Amino acid sequence: MSSPLIIALDLNNKEALKLAKKLDPKDCNLKVGSQLFTSGGPEIILKLKDLGFNIFLDLKFHDIPNTVNQAVRSCLDLGIWMLNVHASGGAEMLQASTLPLKDKKQKPILIGVTVLTSLDEASLEEVGIKKNLKNQVISLSKLCQKNGLDGVVCSAKEIKPLRRELGNEFILVTPGIRKNQSVDDQKRFATPVAAIESGADYIVLGREVIFSKDPSLEIKEILEDISKIN
Repeated sequence: MSSPLIIALDLNNKEALKLAKKLDPKDCNLKVGSQLFTSGGPEIILKLKDLGFNIFLDLKFHDIPNTVNQAVRSCLDLGIWMLNVHASGGAEMLQASTLPLKDKKQKPILIGVTVLTSLDEASLEEVGIKKNLKNQVISLSKLCQKNGLDGVVCSAKEIKPLRRELGNEFILVTPGIRKNQSVDDQKRFATPVAAIESGADYIVLGREVIFSKDPSLEIKEILEDISKIN
């Protein structure tokens, strides 16, 4: 298994490459989201891969089944390590997202996005979802597992109930990680140690690393803290 750390390169093309060159691929994986992909396109992924990094393409595909199927198929050409789709796209869309990965010897990890960590109970009600937030995450996660996905994105608050419901083999990727319990646009957040202790396989860190005076040192300190977990 690779490092449990995924660093979100929410930067422009030039800044992302500059930062990546300061980091060690053995210490972390890199996430390319909408901001960076829009700035750098597929080329930025290839450049980061050339530096030795595993790439998590975080574009949260959510469309009609055929479109998502083709988008996932395109990811295979880029050698992506991990990618995601929105679980709320439904069973047919989720099934379509897995088809390009069938019988592939080296296939990317495919995970579903359940409920964004920027949302809370009130936010769900605003978009017409009456179900309790935790139950909504569990329901969508079960849908992902049933339809062949490898895991889901979830907040630290849902890790333990998901482990009980879905087992230890289902991959849990946890964003909303803050080294110092600061609150910005994340409503369901946790520290790196708390998330890993709860059972996360991977944790996603952004601002605290990419805007640090010494990003490499910041990562090594987080890894050291995690290594102390019994």
